[in-house]
Amino acid sequence: MSALEVRDLYKRFGGVEAVSGVSFSVEAGERRVLIGPNGAGKTTLFHSIAGTHLPSAGSVSLFGRDITRLAPYARARAGLARTFQITNLFPNLSVLENVLLAVAAAADLGPALIKPMSAYRPLYARAEELLAEWGVAERRHLQVRHLSYGEQRQLELALALAGSPKLLLLDEPTAGLSASETARVVAMVRKLPRDITLLMIEHDMDVAFELADRISVLHQGRLVAEGDRHAIQANAQVAEIYLGVE
Repeated sequence: MSALEVRDLYKRFGGVEAVSGVSFSVEAGERRVLIGPNGAGKTTLFHSIAGTHLPSAGSVSLFGRDITRLAPYARARAGLARTFQITNLFPNLSVLENVLLAVAAAADLGPALIKPMSAYRPLYARAEELLAEWGVAERRHLQVRHLSYGEQRQLELALALAGSPKLLLLDEPTAGLSASETARVVAMVRKLPRDITLLMIEHDMDVAFELADRISVLHQGRLVAEGDRHAIQANAQVAEIYLGVE
């Protein structure tokens, strides 16, 4: 059974067709990377998979379950998590408080937190585990706004993993990072267990080729090529539309 199946997906905004008949599947445990020039429809496709936008037509299935019309929170409970191209954190809360909120939401305790957070020791244990695992434990009491951008990316990945997702969507996780910060994020992604399936948008071709089992190429809302790094590197259409080769 595929982890993710997208079938004949369309997304229209008025007269603009941002995603046009896209179909693909991602196998359980696979690392799939989406590439394409600006305006290709990558982020709109992500939004349609995650539930931020409902598709105009087509379907999305998660491990055989149709999630096409589910709200984002329901998709999260079904095992889907995502990060964003721009970090989506609480800047005036501490690193630990950000992780605690994510852990509480994953445990479905958010609306029920009528006791002080200190009363929920298992939440703290899980939060500390995530902080240690993803390299931000030493920053636990620092307000997020004081973290470097690379550290915020690390933290956002830890938050996405708080609910032990089965499918993780990463939207340009290395965008705006220095070479050293990119290397740290790539190392974090590489160490993710294979029981988490990964679908990632990436603008850095070196990162895409390093992490991907397979690569899908979008252009003007359409899926134009799929394959491993060698097939994509040898594809003349990809060279023309994405790499600028005549």
